[in-house]
Amino acid sequence: MLLSLHIQNFTLIDELELEFGAGLNVLTGETGAGKSIILDAIDLILGGKATPRMIRTGMEKATVEGTFDLTDRVRQWLVDRELDSTDDTVICSRELSLNGSSLRSRLRVNGSICNRQLTQELRELLIEITAQGQTIQLTNTTHQRELLDLYGGTTLLQQRNSIATLYAAYNQVYQSWLDRQQNEQQRLQRIDLLEYQAREFTEVGLTTADELIDLETEGQRLSHVVDLQQQSYAVYQLLYQNDTGGPIAVADLLGQAESTLIDMVEIDPTLQSTLDLVSHALAQVNEAGREINYYGDALEADPDRLIEIEERIRSLKLICRKYGPSLTNAIAYELSVQTELNQLTGAGASLEELEQQAKESQSKLAQACQKLTALRQQAATSLEQQLIDELKPLAMDKVQFQVKITAQTPTSIGGDSINFHFSPNPGELLQPLAATASGGEMSRFLLALKACFSNNGGAGTLIFDEIDAGVSGKVAQSIAAKLHHLSQSQQILCVTHQPLIAAMADRHFRVAKQTTGSDNHHNGDDPVTERTIVRIEELSSQQQRRDEIAQIAGGQSATDAISFATSLLAQAKTSKKAVKQSKK
Repeated sequence: MLLSLHIQNFTLIDELELEFGAGLNVLTGETGAGKSIILDAIDLILGGKATPRMIRTGMEKATVEGTFDLTDRVRQWLVDRELDSTDDTVICSRELSLNGSSLRSRLRVNGSICNRQLTQELRELLIEITAQGQTIQLTNTTHQRELLDLYGGTTLLQQRNSIATLYAAYNQVYQSWLDRQQNEQQRLQRIDLLEYQAREFTEVGLTTADELIDLETEGQRLSHVVDLQQQSYAVYQLLYQNDTGGPIAVADLLGQAESTLIDMVEIDPTLQSTLDLVSHALAQVNEAGREINYYGDALEADPDRLIEIEERIRSLKLICRKYGPSLTNAIAYELSVQTELNQLTGAGASLEELEQQAKESQSKLAQACQKLTALRQQAATSLEQQLIDELKPLAMDKVQFQVKITAQTPTSIGGDSINFHFSPNPGELLQPLAATASGGEMSRFLLALKACFSNNGGAGTLIFDEIDAGVSGKVAQSIAAKLHHLSQSQQILCVTHQPLIAAMADRHFRVAKQTTGSDNHHNGDDPVTERTIVRIEELSSQQQRRDEIAQIAGGQSATDAISFATSLLAQAKTSKKAVKQSKK
């Protein structure tokens, strides 16, 4: 429920503080008095479009702030979005400012800056603005479908969400099937190439990135095995043992040096470190001799192995030339070939298998759409009866209404086309709503529709902007009664020109324009000598309300108009009392 509204420098309002209450809140005034400005201000704080013209002429900044009662649903919304929810109210504000010719706008919820998307989410929980212009929207079949689905409730909406998921899945597999069909020739050609390359890699059998280097090293050794044997034997003789009568082996010379140093150390111990070095050198030479001897003995000529290595090296180098340049690159390319091959073959899924998957997905979607259609038909039957019941008290006791559901190609919102058909008068055939209803009939239809949704957990405040336009007499009285009925469960704000509706108000506000003297603002080179200001006054006394209703009814405070206004207020009081007693 909207508790209060504070406006500053907004269009024709300099500063205004309004407090609203439960029940039916009515705003009246002459045409052009500025009643819709209040609704524009409420729209603005909940994400409505802002324009520079909304800032009062001569000012650089405008602010609008609305305070709403905090319901459980709104509190949970605030908690989910980590916004302050400690008080019993939620405050929505909008600040507009001019920076040269550009407009800056800031939306806040409980002091925290919010974007328009978040604020418009909150709007759906707080208010719903209904104007006669919405009757155009009512004739749109897409909007009619949305209304029916909303009326159908949680089960229907959940089924529609399921269809959205199934439709997305069907589109994906269907598109895969189409793509496979359209690109089958190119795909098969690519598969042939990749399979050929994969066979090449399989035949070669790549192992590690170092294999080529290791093979080249082994091949070099096998190619020079005789030379290596001879050289290793010569080294062995030089280091360890020489039986050919040539130079004395290094090991023998070091052994002689070690023996001499041992004798010397007995005389001069300071030579011990020198002895240690020679002994260590002797041990290393002995070890090197044994190792080179083992190496030479192990060397064997292996022509077959050498041929095998040379063939393997040629194969690897060929692979590197085609897919390298290095063996590391070739191994990476082999992996990419296998990956692409798996993708193109659909990990085993053929064209026929994809077609079957598409058919199965389409079947699941069709079954889900059938279930949604059944839920919509059930909701349509209920809506038809309730809407007719709501229209009968609005001087439309012979009205006919039907929700026509026809099949169409399934989409993300089901396989139904929804069209509201309407016949306001006996003897007239049911026809689409746009083709049959007059302006006044559409106003009543819209009001009755809102009554159908009053218990569906919607917004806490309903705002009607001249919903009574184009009606009079008995119809206006019926609308007044319907608005009062709605106001028992929701707060209603209503802009009206109808005295019958104004008389039913629980709180009555009069909107009027006033002209004031110069306030020293300038517009160009011309001083502003007069300013127009919109003033809003709550009519708290019975006499004030009577005079305003008389003004609406007769255009002047004539005796007949005052008498009429007095009788309307009396009738309204009686009607309200009867409604209260019927609830007990």
